[in-house]
Amino acid sequence: MLGLGFKPQPKPERKPDAARPAHDKRPQGKAVADRRAHQGAPSSHPPHNAGRPARPNPPRASTGSPGPQGGKGRSREDIDLAKAYAIRAQREKDERIEAERLKQEQARERREAKARVAELLKDKALNDPEADIARHFNYGGKIKRVHVTPEQLAALNRGELGVIQSEGRYVLVDAQVLAQAKEIFAAAIALEVDPNAPVPADDYADPQFQIPDDLTW
Repeated sequence: MLGLGFKPQPKPERKPDAARPAHDKRPQGKAVADRRAHQGAPSSHPPHNAGRPARPNPPRASTGSPGPQGGKGRSREDIDLAKAYAIRAQREKDERIEAERLKQEQARERREAKARVAELLKDKALNDPEADIARHFNYGGKIKRVHVTPEQLAALNRGELGVIQSEGRYVLVDAQVLAQAKEIFAAAIALEVDPNAPVPADDYADPQFQIPDDLTW
């Protein structure tokens, strides 16, 4: 080939290792190993806190929860007792609410019944403004009275008439109206005479209460 005039192809020049200094004459593998050893080696300068005692960590604040061995936590008995108190308090509260609801319901029913009785008594009152006889009776634990005529007094004592309390008045009515009002609101019946009822015994009929004939006043 040389005799024919062909020149040999020049070999490419080998570039030096970029990370390897030009004056470093060590083999490439040796240089890489030395660099790695230098990077992992500890620094020759001591740390800024060398020679100082290690500061202990501050104690953690206790959360108050009992540890595995118990502690200051509430016992099972205390927890059960607190639950029992809570259940009883809730039950008493429910009972008070229910009692108040029943009370309001009863008051509403009374108002409605009284209104119905007042409506029933329209144009049915037999009270006579000229009556001058007072007929007394017991109603609500107190002595009340209604003024009647002699004829009305007799009819009242026979049970043919009756008295109803309505809107602050004592209304004299016949037995039929009295029965209707009794079905609506029995508490409004102020006086109802049963002619068949037995006459109560007079305490003063007993001989021990009789005055002797020879008694001198």
